[in-house]
Amino acid sequence: MGKIKSAVILAVVLVWTAFGALNGEVTRKNIRFVQYPDFPDAHSTWGSIGYSKVHQKIFIGVTNHQDKVGLFEYDVNRDRMRLCGFLPQLANLQDFQWQGKVHSEIIEGPDGCMYFSTDGGESREEYLMNHPQGYGGGFFFKWNPAEDRLTNLGYGLQYESIKDITVDRISGRLMGISYPQAHLLLYDHQKNDLRDLGRVGSDHVPRVLFSDWFGNMYYVDWRQRLIKYEHDTGKLIFASDSLPAFDGTTGNRVVTGITAYAEDQAKGVIYLVTYGSKIVAFYPTRLDFGRVEDLSGLYDGDPEVRKPYEYYCPNVGLGDNGLLYYFIGGHGSYVDGEEKNVMMEFDPRSKNKRIVLSFLLEEISEVTGSSVKDGNGNLYFCGRRRAPQAEMMGESGASRPFMIIFNPTKEIAP
Repeated sequence: MGKIKSAVILAVVLVWTAFGALNGEVTRKNIRFVQYPDFPDAHSTWGSIGYSKVHQKIFIGVTNHQDKVGLFEYDVNRDRMRLCGFLPQLANLQDFQWQGKVHSEIIEGPDGCMYFSTDGGESREEYLMNHPQGYGGGFFFKWNPAEDRLTNLGYGLQYESIKDITVDRISGRLMGISYPQAHLLLYDHQKNDLRDLGRVGSDHVPRVLFSDWFGNMYYVDWRQRLIKYEHDTGKLIFASDSLPAFDGTTGNRVVTGITAYAEDQAKGVIYLVTYGSKIVAFYPTRLDFGRVEDLSGLYDGDPEVRKPYEYYCPNVGLGDNGLLYYFIGGHGSYVDGEEKNVMMEFDPRSKNKRIVLSFLLEEISEVTGSSVKDGNGNLYFCGRRRAPQAEMMGESGASRPFMIIFNPTKEIAP
């Protein structure tokens, strides 16, 4: 009996130890920053990051918001960041074809190449749309990591940026959203067939599209309804119900669209972060729309300081421990009335959330990136910090960019 009791106690200790290791405290040793070499005037990054499972590399688009848009490659196995080149030279762009930044995510297609799109990124885009010196329009691009070769796949719509894209993981077709007129674009680059699926928004253009493992691609319209391009039928369909949102008037607060997503294919779920500060679980199905579950708000703060729908979060990642991690802060929106950026940990099962790390804006001012994770369980984000010595440019002010690597269960800091 004593041996059995000892064995039970040992088993409990082992389980508890494993649980503790899995849910232990996150410290600064779980996170590190990687700089971008050979680009001293780099200013900012947006949602422009993605992971290649085929090549085990991270790709990031970095801009100076003036005349340089760099494509960077981080080799996960070699722990090495390098500049692949600048888009104008890599794509042989002419002066009238200038691009301000990569705004879209950089997403892997079924052929192992990385796809992304470009954006004007400054006032020439919005106010001189038809002017000879204005913005010609954004491009679809393909980067072949095996050959270090960039292919310009062509314009989307004339005078329109392409804010984000996603990919049909079966056929390789691309879907993008234009700015400022919010046209949904479907592009079969193998056949050079570009289709304008029409306007799906008004003066607000949600920035994020996503796809599922069935080959379906998604966006959100101005009513906060999911739009689905269905792979099997080739049809564009609209959900009957809006995504969950806090009570409020959209005239006073824009709540439409997705700012970030993270998927767990093993559990059949894609977690969505909305402009209205909600965390939503979406369970996609091959045909029609799957179930949607309202999990929680991003942060439980004092409503007298900030309304529950006012927290800004254009990023999220899913740890190997099944927990979501995201940074809140940027564009003048911070928690508890303080100018700081905080990393949150959220358990989709219990819906518990907590701040695990906090950063001064001189360390991290804003973070972007969706569902970027390598085979070692490391999560990757685009980060930038407030840098008074940098030039003031656009919405990101005076800043300097860097890449963030985070692992919730391992110490990775040097």
